[in-house]
Amino acid sequence: MQRIRLRYTKRGRLRFTSHRDFQRAFERALRRAEVPMAYSAGFTPHPKVSYANAAPTGTGSEAEYLEIALTAAREPQTLRALLDESLPSGLDIVDAVEARTSGLADRLTASVWELRLDGVDPADAERAVQAFNSAGSVEVQRMTKNGVRTFDARPAVVRLETQSDAADRPTDRACAILRLVVRHVTPAVRPDDVLSGLRAVADLAPPVPAAVTRLAQGLLDEETGAVTDPLAPDREAAEALTTA
Repeated sequence: MQRIRLRYTKRGRLRFTSHRDFQRAFERALRRAEVPMAYSAGFTPHPKVSYANAAPTGTGSEAEYLEIALTAAREPQTLRALLDESLPSGLDIVDAVEARTSGLADRLTASVWELRLDGVDPADAERAVQAFNSAGSVEVQRMTKNGVRTFDARPAVVRLETQSDAADRPTDRACAILRLVVRHVTPAVRPDDVLSGLRAVADLAPPVPAAVTRLAQGLLDEETGAVTDPLAPDREAAEALTTA
């Protein structure tokens, strides 16, 4: 049985696609591309697809990951192209590797997010970011199925900074762009929790909802704060086999 790991995106209007909606679209793409999928046993067999740490509905992403199990071997990049053609534009398969290591989910320990705050002056955003970073704790509240939950969002935030040279910032109106690196902890600290924290510590309240995009997720380098490519170990293992 061959296992293939894929990186896919949620762009544009497709950022509003729920995880359940993506699952349905992806399973249709598997059928259209005639992928030789392995199936689970039991009364209701389903394709063996493992999803890892999906982004919340309404956020864009350049770095979503999943793994599929095949009954016959396929070349990863050829498979990537076939699946990409079978999905709507915006849900794009952008990378594929054969799984040659274990623990993909264990390598997804942090995410890099971009938060675009239209209507917010960059100077106001910078002051709010400084207040957040200086705070020992930042308590926020989130509504859950069990009611309102209060937790400290500050420890999970590795880095929060304004982007002074963002190329896509509009020139005709106020717009602040933030870069956030956050650890994957329990309870999960999401970009909207950080925005709630900015409101709590500095009364920063964007007049319109923030446009949020996950730029990367992977293993956090604690020394540098960088988030590394989680598919790199599989590529390196493949290269080692070809050069051996």
